[in-house]
Amino acid sequence: MCEDDSALNGQEPPEIPLPGALFRDTGRGDRVGEFRGVVGPYWSLRPVGGGVEWEAEPEWVRALTPAERLSVENALRNLRSSRGGV
Repeated sequence: MCEDDSALNGQEPPEIPLPGALFRDTGRGDRVGEFRGVVGPYWSLRPVGGGVEWEAEPEWVRALTPAERLSVENALRNLRSSRGGV
């Protein structure tokens, strides 16, 4: 097996996003998380609003649509409001 499997299938490796970017992990039940970094061949994602990070395979992760992003951001604001934050 080659070190860079992407060279074998003709695909470029995914571009590394900025920390905090929101993604949907379709390989893990459509979980939504914030990008935290790279761990070996995996991306580290954390639930929006905090929690335990998980490792996701980049080929199963996609950026949120504008409507999904708005929904997640509104849910996060509501969560912070219910905890007494602004």
